[in-house]
Formats: sequence, structure tokens, C-alpha cells
Amino acid sequence: MIIMIAATAENNELGKNNELIWHLPDDFKRFKAITTGHHIIMGRKTFESFPKPLPNRTHIVISRQKDYASQGCTVVNSLEEALSACPKDEDVFIIGGGEIYQLALPHSDKIELTRVHHTFEADAFFPEIKPEEWELTESEFHSKDEKHLFDYSFLTYSKK
Repeated sequence: MIIMIAATAENNELGKNNELIWHLPDDFKRFKAITTGHHIIMGRKTFESFPKPLPNRTHIVISRQKDYASQGCTVVNSLEEALSACPKDEDVFIIGGGEIYQLALPHSDKIELTRVHHTFEADAFFPEIKPEEWELTESEFHSKDEKHLFDYSFLTYSKK
């Protein structure tokens, strides 16, 4: 199964200047719990935003740069190459950024989304989730608290 996993604000904002705009510890915990032990596919800029490769995951990085290389990951030049590098019988996670999500949407079976209930200035956006193509199958609301500055929801969408 191909699963996109992302955190977005109300207008599908993902981030600005290759950084997240908010800090939600429970979202990080959820991301880690869902993706650990799996292949994760991302664009080069997303990969370079990490201080180091994420532990216990197989990193596949998509780059237009033909000579791009980085220790600890497999580098490919297209989404199709990235998907071909993954086991066919395992869950594969698309983790960003905006361009990669847009490319992966037609190939995806499921979306694990954290919706931050606020709007932000951003330069990267998640593609629109069209209700005629996707069904909301799970929704879990969380109120802001001392560790989370914004209300947020964990949402799961399945392709119709």
C-alpha cells in the first residue's frame, strides 16, 4: 500500500523555507510510530531538512540532480523509480515535500493527515483532497494544551 503522511494547516499549508511552521510533539510521535520499519520516499529538500537520516527507516530520496548522493539513502530521479525500489508487499510512505505529494497523489491508496486547525503563511502546500476521490475513514480531534499551541486532528483518508 502507498500511504502519504503529512501535517497540514487549514489551507493545506505544509511549511515555509523548507521548515515546518508549527511544533506538535504528538504529531512527531504518530509519524514515528507509523513509519518506523518501513520505506519512506521524499524529495531531496525534505531529506536535507533532517539533521540526519531518520532511524529504523529505509530512505529513498528523489532528486533531479543526476549526481546527487547521500550516505544512508537510496537516490533516484523519479517517483516511479522510488516506488520500484520498494518491496511490493509492504506499506510505503510518501513523506514530502509538496511537489512529491502532488506527484504521488494518483498512486496513493491512503492518506494519514494531521490537520492543524489554524492558518499560516507558507510556500509549500499539500494537494487538495477531493471528496469524490477520497473517503474520510478516521478522525480524532485534539485540543491545544501546554505542549501543543494549536488544536489539531489526526485524519485518515482511503481512496474510493
